[in-house]
Amino acid sequence: MSNTIKIRLATREDEDALVAFNIAMADETEGKRLPQSVVSAGVRGLFDRSEMGFYLIAEIDGDIAGCLMVTYEWSDWRNGCFWWIQSVYVKPQFRRRGVFRKLLEHVTEQARQRVEVCGLRLYVEQDNAAARQTYHSLGMHETAYRFYEQEFTRPVS
Repeated sequence: MSNTIKIRLATREDEDALVAFNIAMADETEGKRLPQSVVSAGVRGLFDRSEMGFYLIAEIDGDIAGCLMVTYEWSDWRNGCFWWIQSVYVKPQFRRRGVFRKLLEHVTEQARQRVEVCGLRLYVEQDNAAARQTYHSLGMHETAYRFYEQEFTRPVS
């Protein structure tokens, strides 16, 4: 088995893997059971709305080892766009092999090449100590901001 990690832009052919990864991540990190129909619609939704973001895929020997999603947030304070890193997942058999590091390096390089991108952000479940340590070790720092939300129930399309 090779250790060569290749990063590429996800395509619609990756939908099944992205859906499976999102469902597994929610279960592993938060104990949430996500309905496959909702996650499938959500993954397709990003492919249908490329102006909102994109997915990256990490492959080892042709096997999808992991992924992440980037979404965009405009900052009027900075006259620029933050790229939010979300939906990070690495298959268990590929963990501790540098998959997320490669994904982050790739997205950082891509972001730095775009003048409109002012930075990268991500959020992490507060009790996910392993992820927090990983992000810190890769040069990211915790901010003073807290995250709030208000969810709305919507029909699945």
